[in-house]
Amino acid sequence: MHVAHIGFHVDPPGSATARPAVSVILPTFNRLHYLRQAVESVFAQTFTDWELVIADDGSHGETLEYLQQLRDSPRVKLLLLPHSGNVSAVRNTALREAQGDYFAFLDSDDLWTSRKLEVQIAVLRCRTDCKWSYTGFQVVDAQLAPLSRAIRPLMADGWIIEHLLNAKTAIMVPSVVVERGLINSVGLHDESLRHGGGDYEMCTRLALHSPAAYVDQPLVLIRRHAEHSWDDITCCRDFAEALERIRRSVTRADLLPVIRKRRAIARARLARSEARSGRSMSALATVLASARHSWCHREWWATSGSAVAWAIAPAGVVSVLRRIRLRLRQQHS
Repeated sequence: MHVAHIGFHVDPPGSATARPAVSVILPTFNRLHYLRQAVESVFAQTFTDWELVIADDGSHGETLEYLQQLRDSPRVKLLLLPHSGNVSAVRNTALREAQGDYFAFLDSDDLWTSRKLEVQIAVLRCRTDCKWSYTGFQVVDAQLAPLSRAIRPLMADGWIIEHLLNAKTAIMVPSVVVERGLINSVGLHDESLRHGGGDYEMCTRLALHSPAAYVDQPLVLIRRHAEHSWDDITCCRDFAEALERIRRSVTRADLLPVIRKRRAIARARLARSEARSGRSMSALATVLASARHSWCHREWWATSGSAVAWAIAPAGVVSVLRRIRLRLRQQHS
């Protein structure tokens, strides 16, 4: 895995363009109706020593017009990129241009509460042993109505790597603030992980290198809506690949059994997702390919068994099951 590093920018004495305390990293692609609210939540921060670095992945039409208008603000740096669909690469472009002592991340469809940066920067300045911080969050729908109770992970402070690998700690990247020096040590996002798996892999690197300061407040609103740019199969595949990267890079022997178990479960979930989407042969191939290093995990058997059942079931049965799943999703959305 190749991870790039970034250096420090030092302003000369007396420079009129002092570095901001925080660089807000915001990748975007269209979805103007969400983007406006995300940007407004940055401008509404009670902590005001920030720059907003927007890396646009080839937006067009009204979204591009809106972004062009933001150029008028001296606190906004706009980077217009050709479309790649690779959020990790887009974030990295923004990070290379960022000047802040801290980096904060925000996705274009999510929002911050107004005191988010104020609270986290204060915590990091007090707890100098922690080079990064994250917060609780609230999952909401497209209209910002809560979909569940606010999520506040338990036992989530300090050296959290074991909790993160065991899925006991949930971290959303828009809740994260990281010191520049820590990013310079661990490297940028792995651009071969194009979707959500890259977020998880990056957080494990941060957790391996520094204790985390957890803020037990839901300072971020995470949207769930129908316009996400990837499906279940893509997410499952990306997450499984992220765990493979983590397994190769972690040297602590006590963590390897946990990683192997999570990898086995991830591969089984990928197979189940493929089967439920009608990709029976892909599902069976995924089960067979993962069997040699996953068979010893009970959880793998249960989920893989479900994948095989979906893959070999008659078409009529599968059709009924899909309708039932769709109805259940609609009832819980």
